[in-house]
Amino acid sequence: MDLPVIFHPDYVAFLPEGHRFPMAKFKLLYELLLADGIAQSGQFYTPEYPSQELIELIHVPEYVQAYCEGTLEPKAQRRIGLPWSSALANRTCIAVGGTVLAAQLGLKKGIACNTAGGTHHAFPSYGSGFCIFNDLAIACRVLQKQELVKKILIVDLDVHQGDGTAFIFQDDESVFTFSMHCEVNFPGRKQRSDLDVPLPVGMEDDEYLQTLGTYLPDLLSQVKPDIVLYDAGVDPHIGDKLGKLALTDIGIYRREMQVLSTCIANGYPVACVIGGGYADDMKSLVYRHSLLHRAASQVYQQYGL
Repeated sequence: MDLPVIFHPDYVAFLPEGHRFPMAKFKLLYELLLADGIAQSGQFYTPEYPSQELIELIHVPEYVQAYCEGTLEPKAQRRIGLPWSSALANRTCIAVGGTVLAAQLGLKKGIACNTAGGTHHAFPSYGSGFCIFNDLAIACRVLQKQELVKKILIVDLDVHQGDGTAFIFQDDESVFTFSMHCEVNFPGRKQRSDLDVPLPVGMEDDEYLQTLGTYLPDLLSQVKPDIVLYDAGVDPHIGDKLGKLALTDIGIYRREMQVLSTCIANGYPVACVIGGGYADDMKSLVYRHSLLHRAASQVYQQYGL
């Protein structure tokens, strides 16, 4: 069997003129994975469009309806940071469906990767930081509602704290939230994850990976999750516009191998999302995102999944 990869053409829906840049990476990532032979066309799965009821497992109905219909008040729209369009609303919902499908396939196959996702700044009643609906949180609730899992570990290595996810699960012992992020970066007001590891500005590869290695194995043995949801944001990269850490391409790849091999070697399935990444050099950014899928393919084959 081949590594499951989740992709849908609606991931590439463009924003209005002048705001095309943030969305271009999704299609380019898909194309790069095919061009470099990291995945074949038969490995890609198309997610279903999620129902409003599914999104409301996490988000309040008034917010979901207002966003999907384009009637969100201007202040709330500015907090998200992206101009509304029907195409963006459609892409947002499909990306949620992609993370749900990745989680379901991760349970069956051992590892599955979304080519989008990681919108961890979304709160139940509002969006923030380019995040509209919290796909990680919704996927958790879907798996639990379907009685596929009881305990979930979220490993969030985006450079920004997963504040929305932390808030959503702050009193929920069935979901353990672990966020390792730059301490002086967005959001200015941090929430309390089950485990927060704030990192100093400028941290490089070796120290970063040593820090991760200090926590992840013990977390797995302590939490004993039925699945790990991994937010593999590449914004800790030294070339990221919003990062403030100093990981290299090699460091990002080593991180992905470390997370995935540690989980799989100990018997824990993983569903991955690409998280954040911001750069003027789109080719370099897309390559960084592809490192997750390259590592996942390697681990998938190495462990005979």
